[in-house]
Amino acid sequence: MNIQEQIEKYITGQPEPKRSDMEKLHKLVLEVLPKCKLWFDDGKNSENQTISNPTIGYGLQTIIYANGKTREFFQIGMSANKTGISIYILGIKDKTYLAQTYGKKIGKASVTGYCIRFKNLKDINIIILEAAIRYGFEATGEN
Repeated sequence: MNIQEQIEKYITGQPEPKRSDMEKLHKLVLEVLPKCKLWFDDGKNSENQTISNPTIGYGLQTIIYANGKTREFFQIGMSANKTGISIYILGIKDKTYLAQTYGKKIGKASVTGYCIRFKNLKDINIIILEAAIRYGFEATGEN
């Protein structure tokens, strides 16, 4: 199964209204950066143990670790969780930026240093979420 098929299977496997919300968000991210690299992380480690929720990834950045090693990874992630959806904006150096810039404007969402978590898409301002996603692509990526 290729990445696009894995993404489609993951989204269609979600209950409503989460499925429709994730479909809209997937389209939104692809509209923001139509030629971005797509990723799918099934949330399992090398021993096939579940260590996180499956995540759809968008874009490309190179992470440089303290020991000098590098790793390619996505910039934006989307994952279903027990109570809703999480959007991850990875690689932002200032861990207060998302909360300070978008937290009060986005609506009913929890905003941390790299994650915007909400129950339903109707509970948030999609224009503010799109601005945060655009910022994440611009601030961290090689696209």
